[in-house]
Amino acid sequence: MKPQDAVERALASSRADGCVVIADAGTSVNLRWAGNTLTTNGDMRSRSVTVISVVDGAEGVAAGVVSLSGGRNEDLEDLVRRSEQAARDAGPADDAQPLVAAGTPSPHWDADPGSTSGDAFADLAPGLGELFASARADGVDLFGYAEQDVTSTFVGSSTGLRRRHDQPTARFEITAKSADWSRSTWAGASGADFSGVDLVSIDARLRRQLGWAERRIDLPAGRYDTILPPGAVADLMVYLYWTTAARDALDGRTVFSRPGGGTRVGETLSPQPVALYSDPIARGLECSPHVTAAASGSMSSVFDNGLPLERTDWIRDGRLANLVQTRHSAALSGLPCTPAVDNLVLELPGATSSLDELVAGTERALLLTCLWYIREVDPQTLLLTGLTRDGVYLVEHGEVTGAVTNFRFNESPVDLLGRVGGAGASVPTLPREWGDYFTRASMPPVLFTDFNMSTVSRAS
Repeated sequence: MKPQDAVERALASSRADGCVVIADAGTSVNLRWAGNTLTTNGDMRSRSVTVISVVDGAEGVAAGVVSLSGGRNEDLEDLVRRSEQAARDAGPADDAQPLVAAGTPSPHWDADPGSTSGDAFADLAPGLGELFASARADGVDLFGYAEQDVTSTFVGSSTGLRRRHDQPTARFEITAKSADWSRSTWAGASGADFSGVDLVSIDARLRRQLGWAERRIDLPAGRYDTILPPGAVADLMVYLYWTTAARDALDGRTVFSRPGGGTRVGETLSPQPVALYSDPIARGLECSPHVTAAASGSMSSVFDNGLPLERTDWIRDGRLANLVQTRHSAALSGLPCTPAVDNLVLELPGATSSLDELVAGTERALLLTCLWYIREVDPQTLLLTGLTRDGVYLVEHGEVTGAVTNFRFNESPVDLLGRVGGAGASVPTLPREWGDYFTRASMPPVLFTDFNMSTVSRAS
């Protein structure tokens, strides 16, 4: 049974006052390599159905959500019945809103789900073979992973809503180590496929950074001007984005809560005219143009399924412009309904430099490869801690002069926006820490002043 047929069948069997059905069908292929040799490959299929039943009871509107992964076609009616029972057992939903009206159905609703196959690696695999041979000859060990998945998501409701989105996602990560494993570095890339993965330039970057690490320089912990490449900037900005729920801010629980009540929307976060935004049609970062929510929480509401999405500025000209809003939280805050979008872009208008050009214009700073093991310390300030990994380098007079130790850092991405000392052009990038969850990001390299390297780390 095609997923859209599962949607129709589940809706037809619903006895609730309202019903939303979400059906996913996905395919995924991957390659792994270690020690300059391909080790495994995988080909997977997945499907799931989520039924959201809405019951208008004496105490108010309630919703019940039940999901099924895999399963048989004959399980659908049981899934619907269990969802209806869950709604009857639940208390009134505080985020209850009328289900989204039908509107114009998505084109190609009836077409087969999208898919991928091993052909996704047709151009990548031969290039990897050449990289492995070269690395073997030069005493370099390469390790890594490449994956592409395509997921087709169908959302239908009892109001006649029919929305479809096909999402291709590719992720590429590679680590290079010296023969004695005393030096390592990393690179990553993401996109809809592997066409943007330039193995020649990636290999050149890895070799150059391994070369930088041949000279070791001891530095103590402290505050340093620090250049973060786009992927490391993405890790910090994605975490910031994940804390922008207006409901949490209204409850006084986040860095975006205003003392005494309300939110900080309208406040200046950076003296630089930085822009942080999401846009479902951003080139190279295309994502779902409508809300798909299998659960309700501070960032989403099952009642909002099918709401159209558009470009939303979270920070505009350095000021907090919007927070993630469901229709329910928007009614509480008096601010526009601005649902979450599955991509993120940071830009400094007028900045055109590359990472290398940013380095060349810097008198003295640290240059990071990536961040790792990021955790929240204080939600009220969004203080994060984490580690540097796979290469920290010292920049002096516009040149990299060697590698220093790794550090544990303690910083708030909100505070860092107030310490932007320079930035380059925004480019598509892969956040290393959050690459399993969030791949569609475009970020610039950024020089942050007085970045707090709190302690020296033994991590490699």
